[in-house]
Amino acid sequence: MSMIRFLPLLIALIVGYATWRLSAWQTAKTLDRQSEPLRDPTLAPLLERMAQALGVKRIAVNMYRIAPVNGLAAPDGRIFLTQGFVDRYRAGEVTAEELASVIAHELGHVALGHARRRMIDFSGQNAMRMALGMVLSRILPGGGMWLANMATRLLAATLSRKDEYEADAYASALLTKAGIGTAPQKSLFRKLEALTGGPGGGPVPAWLMSHPHTRDRIRAIEAMEDRWAKVTG
Repeated sequence: MSMIRFLPLLIALIVGYATWRLSAWQTAKTLDRQSEPLRDPTLAPLLERMAQALGVKRIAVNMYRIAPVNGLAAPDGRIFLTQGFVDRYRAGEVTAEELASVIAHELGHVALGHARRRMIDFSGQNAMRMALGMVLSRILPGGGMWLANMATRLLAATLSRKDEYEADAYASALLTKAGIGTAPQKSLFRKLEALTGGPGGGPVPAWLMSHPHTRDRIRAIEAMEDRWAKVTG
């Protein structure tokens, strides 16, 4: 009987793991099919400075041929900028330094293990949603799965916001060490609303947003700079 009791959880874990593996494979295939190396003579020197700051030979960046404005750190460690972002840069709406700040942020996701862990988190959250939904549905028929979905959305949003703050801090340190500074990072945040076509909060409550509000991210960077100033001063 005890084994039967845990069978729904075991099934959920197996399905979650299989979903993670499938999602990782599909993501890699899509990126391979829809991307190409990004080469830009103005951006190249900035990438070289960041590479020197990191002690690596080069930083490779790819362009992902989709319209939304975004950056991406793939689970395999590759860095991507969307074509929508690159088009805004080439139109003069984004500077090379601001684009470099996005790359530094995505490098942070890779260095801190976020990119790979997010795929694992996805499978774990999927398993938790299924298992929790099964339990709650027995107590609240018709509403159990909805509550399970809300719980996992809250967990995913909280983890994602934490990752974004950590990647921002990594980018700030890297940009400072490379002599680029944090000004482009903060100026890009101020442009994000216009670039992405909507307010930072949008219609989604702040506690369900996967990214922190841009003004909170800027404040976090400035608070970190104040701490640096006190230490070095």
